[in-house]
Amino acid sequence: MTQTVAILTRTGAIQLELPSPQTLLLEGVRWGAVDAFPTPAYWQFQVVARRLSGCPPRYKLGRTLAEEVGACLLGGHGIPAPVGIAAYERLRSLEAFSDSPPSQEKIRAWLSEPLQIGDRQVRYRFAAQKARYLAAALPIVQSAPAFQSGRCLRDWLMELPGIGPKTASWIARNWMDADDVAILDIHIMRVGQIIGLFPSNLTVDRHYFDLEALFLQFSRALDVRASELDAVVWHEMASSPATARVLIDQLRASSMDTNRRRGKHDSRQVRLSFV
Repeated sequence: MTQTVAILTRTGAIQLELPSPQTLLLEGVRWGAVDAFPTPAYWQFQVVARRLSGCPPRYKLGRTLAEEVGACLLGGHGIPAPVGIAAYERLRSLEAFSDSPPSQEKIRAWLSEPLQIGDRQVRYRFAAQKARYLAAALPIVQSAPAFQSGRCLRDWLMELPGIGPKTASWIARNWMDADDVAILDIHIMRVGQIIGLFPSNLTVDRHYFDLEALFLQFSRALDVRASELDAVVWHEMASSPATARVLIDQLRASSMDTNRRRGKHDSRQVRLSFV
């Protein structure tokens, strides 16, 4: 038995028909109910609904590859998105990403000055470290070759100081609108673990490319672009602390019950009401 849900648009309603909740999408991963967060059916609905509503995710942050590298290097783990964006905008306004990149000392000085975030001032936490990475990377990026795929760009970027798989994938996805890489941040990891896609014994630090292969397989099975799926999951999780808390609580409950349910994911989900 299939499940259906209506997507409202400015000109009418479109009906989306999905397999039954118990149908296997991939080995160990069921479609789940479309109104139950965070099932695969739920995420397919979110991607398609945003597409039809004219609100596709926006990826690219920079006008040049150097700017995109700067934006992504200044963001990431431990740096709130508004702080990373503010640091990037400051450096861009000072032409740090021009054909003649500034010195490490100058970048550090610029990043050390307080940033205005709304009505408050904050300090960028990693001024010295990021200045070192940017000073080494920007001259190389200025002479980057042409790339045939996001993965080729990602692999090339990983040769630069301070750029690991996640940051390199983020840059490649943004710059080339790539669907052959995945940005495995904490939000994607939590969702993947809850639905049974990511084994609990695999970590981003040690198994990035194994996890990426699973995520790309998942997006193909859902018949959605990996870049869209990645962005939709990130946006919903990042913009809703309550949503993130649901997954954290489920993961904690699952880890406490591992011995009794070894090899199975926590099937508890949150029912939603579609309007």
